[in-house]
Amino acid sequence: MFELAVTEVSRWVASYMWVLFRVASVLMTMPVFGTQLLPMRIRLYLALVITVLIVPQVPLVPELDALSLATWIIIAEQILIGAAMGFILQLLFQVHVLAGQIVAMQMGLGFASMNDPSMGISVAVVGQVFTMLVTLLFLSLNGHLVVIEVLAESFNTLPIGQTLQAADFYTLALRLSWVMAAALLIGLPAITALLIVNLSFGVMMRAAPQLNIFSIGFPLTLVFGLFILWVVLGEVGAQYQALASDALTVMREMVGAG
Repeated sequence: MFELAVTEVSRWVASYMWVLFRVASVLMTMPVFGTQLLPMRIRLYLALVITVLIVPQVPLVPELDALSLATWIIIAEQILIGAAMGFILQLLFQVHVLAGQIVAMQMGLGFASMNDPSMGISVAVVGQVFTMLVTLLFLSLNGHLVVIEVLAESFNTLPIGQTLQAADFYTLALRLSWVMAAALLIGLPAITALLIVNLSFGVMMRAAPQLNIFSIGFPLTLVFGLFILWVVLGEVGAQYQALASDALTVMREMVGAG
């Protein structure tokens, strides 16, 4: 008669459970898949499928009591590691959202906002345009497949039971200091061009004070801003590749897969 020992059942359940917590944490926090656009049930099914595919490649997990304190500590560690990986990808998207909001403020569209269905909050329309563009680039360049690959490698480079040190999080925080600089770099051409336009209107107002600069300047700034935005969007692809490469490098280094 086929019988299973209690320790074997416990190790089998633990191997799937701990992997599932890390995989589900990544899917719940990463862009596109972790947003409200994807139903919770679909995310759960996807996490289960990825877990079943990854578990055969995972090294041996620690043999612990299912109700012990050490088990709960390992569960918390897996959730923290997965959430950190998803947070890095979220920063990659938020960089472009921040750049879009900066450009919108400069061109006079800061008041034009719409509901972001992925986050459930109101954002500037220009920021939403950047978000949709980055989402399409992320999916078309197989960014989601790269994330799953790094996630699978993390179980070998950062096995279950091995914790991240405080120095690792400090190094990660230093590497993520490019967020604000990257947002300014994306929006810098548009900001510079719109600054020149505003300076031109300032000179015009000094030369002809009788002109109503507010009724003339706002429509022209908006038109110039849309034209400049059209030019800037043509270069977003190259900038996205550089930022995505940097973000994935940080994520690989965090889990030791770099």
